[in-house]
Amino acid sequence: MKVVVCVKQIPDPADPGALDPETRTLKRDVKLILDESDSYGVEMALQLVDAAGEGEVTLVSMAPNNERSGLATALAMGAASATLVSDPELIGSDALTTAKILAAAIKDQSPDLVIAGSESSDGYTGTVPEQIAAVLDLPSVTATKEIEVDGSSIKVKRQTDAGYDSVECSLPAVISVTAGVVEPRYPSFKGIMAAKSKPVDEKTAADLGFGADQVGWDGSGQEIVDVTEAPQREAGEVIEDDGEAHLKIVEFLENLKVI
Repeated sequence: MKVVVCVKQIPDPADPGALDPETRTLKRDVKLILDESDSYGVEMALQLVDAAGEGEVTLVSMAPNNERSGLATALAMGAASATLVSDPELIGSDALTTAKILAAAIKDQSPDLVIAGSESSDGYTGTVPEQIAAVLDLPSVTATKEIEVDGSSIKVKRQTDAGYDSVECSLPAVISVTAGVVEPRYPSFKGIMAAKSKPVDEKTAADLGFGADQVGWDGSGQEIVDVTEAPQREAGEVIEDDGEAHLKIVEFLENLKVI
């Protein structure tokens, strides 16, 4: 069984980071780490291959400056190899363009299953996994909580607000997983050392068949015109109970048009 996991390498969330004054996008010229949300996908893939008794887990990532730090973490967890798409032409690519690029890298590998996180910690679009499925013309199951491979199909428990839905679809397929569905393993010292010799195939946009006008700002057809800092959270109102506190609460709720 061959499983491809889409992993994103992001600036460390512990560091507030900075915006590029020209593009108004997050600067990514620093060491990038594995997005925690994608570590769940890597772990689920490793467990599926272990349960199958054969196969391998490979990674696909798109990052600037040939950055590999986040990939090294996923490789140390147990993934066998990785494909890294890195090209200055990709700067400014939107979610759909990113999905097209990742889909092209995935298609070359003909996997049985593609796993991705529901959304990245630095973008939160939540659309890339479904867009990858659409580009590859594959069935897609979102919010996967549990998965069981049954021959040429999978049975999935899809997380919902009310519990879960039982879904079945044919392979190959694309699934997205939510945080907390499994407990990601910590890379061992042996895994960290082994990761240094695991193959990472580097590709450019042109290698995948994309022209400069199909990716980046030109391909996305978008422009960020302004960025405004979120306002600081203001202190809430404290209501002293003087015997008529309930009236003040009712008035507060009426002003919010809750009642």
